[in-house]
Amino acid sequence: MITARDVMHAKAQCISEEQTLLEAAKMMEKMGVGALPICGSDQKLKGIITDRDIVVRCIAKGKDPATMKAMDLGGHLHCVRADDTMEMVLKKMKDHQIRRIPVIDNEKLVGMISEADLAAGHMMGKGLTDQMIVDFMDGVYAKR
Repeated sequence: MITARDVMHAKAQCISEEQTLLEAAKMMEKMGVGALPICGSDQKLKGIITDRDIVVRCIAKGKDPATMKAMDLGGHLHCVRADDTMEMVLKKMKDHQIRRIPVIDNEKLVGMISEADLAAGHMMGKGLTDQMIVDFMDGVYAKR
């Protein structure tokens, strides 16, 4: 049985809930990612912020990314547990039309799963079938 832990990118980094959106944008650029998990001082996952959030919910509304905090945009959070099956992970991603999802273990961030991780898992023979990938893509993109 393939689990989230088998496919996730384990080197995910958090941004602190008190750091600014400007700092988040710089971290995203440096890391080459489009989303960052938001963690509290207890290292527990508090939210997630995307590059699109920064543009649409901050800059486009005339707010200052140098003063707005990451947690100000950390809305409803969907995540999976490291031992969840990939069927469960893909269902959650499809149901909520999300393309990246944090992975937790004991309420702490241990990784992220993105579309790229799904593709890599498929290509590396980690148990993700063609049909699983097609169903995921249909579910995430067809409803938009």
